Amino acid sequence: MKSNTHNFEKKINIKFKNKLLLSQALTHKSANQSENNEKIEFLGDRVIGLVLSRKLFDLYPNETEGVLDKRFANLVNRKTCCEIAWSIGIQNYIVLGHKIKISKDDEKILSDCCEAVIGAIFLDRGYIFSRDFVLKIWKSKI
Repeated sequence: MKSNTHNFEKKINIKFKNKLLLSQALTHKSANQSENNEKIEFLGDRVIGLVLSRKLFDLYPNETEGVLDKRFANLVNRKTCCEIAWSIGIQNYIVLGHKIKISKDDEKILSDCCEAVIGAIFLDRGYIFSRDFVLKIWKSKI
C-alpha cells in the first residue's frame, strides 16, 4: 500500500510544512529499515502522555495519583491507540512491506503509527497544535 500523504493531510485536516515527517511517520519498518516511524513513535508516545496526563490532572483535581494513573493507563494503552488510529483512517495510509497486510487486529502496527503521526505533528507544528489534535481525537475516550 502506497502512502498518500496529501489525502491523509486532508483526512486529519492538517497541512504539514515538512511532508517528509508525515511520510516517515506512516512508514513501517517492514517497508524501510532505515527511514521508518520507530523514532518518531517514541516521541509521539511522550507527547500523548503529556497531553493526556495534563488533561486528567485538570479534569479530576481531587483524585489521587492512583486513580489518575488508572484513568491514564486506559487512555494510552495499545488497544485505545489502535482504536484512535482506526478512527482517523491511518490503516489506509500506512506504508508496509510487501508481505504484510493490515487488519483491525494489528494493534501494535496501528497504535505505533498513531503515536508516530502525533510525534510528526509535534515536530512539524509544535506542542500547542499537537496538544489540540490529541485532545480532539481522544475526546470520546476522555
